[in-house]
Amino acid sequence: MTNSISKKMALAAIDALEDKKAEDIRVIDISEVSPLADYFIIANGTNRNQVQALADNVEELLGRLGYERRPIEGYDSANWILLDFKDIIIHVFDKESRNFYDLERIWRDGKEVTEDDLKRAE
Repeated sequence: MTNSISKKMALAAIDALEDKKAEDIRVIDISEVSPLADYFIIANGTNRNQVQALADNVEELLGRLGYERRPIEGYDSANWILLDFKDIIIHVFDKESRNFYDLERIWRDGKEVTEDDLKRAE
C-alpha cells in the first residue's frame, strides 16, 4: 500500500519532468508487487542533453524538498538514467533505450496510475 509521502514525491517528480518537456510520462504503482518502491516513474527525452536535463531537474526539485537520493546510475551515457529516492524510482530514457527495455511490459503486474489518481489519493 502506497503512502502519502511517496505520492507527494511522485507528483513533484512529474512536475520536474513536465517542466523540462519529458515525453510519455508513465507512473506504475508497484507497491503490491515489489518491495523495491511504491512507484516507478518512466519518461523519455529526445536526446542526451534533454535526458540529463530531465534527471537534473528531478534531482534538484526533490532535493530541495528534502528527499534523499541513492547514487544516480547511467548519467554519463544518458540512455537510461535511474534516480532512486527509495519510495519512488525514476527512469529517464532516450527513446531507443526505452523501447528496447520496455519497463511498462516488464512491470505490467503493477498498476498504471495517472497524475490525477495521485492527486485524488493525497
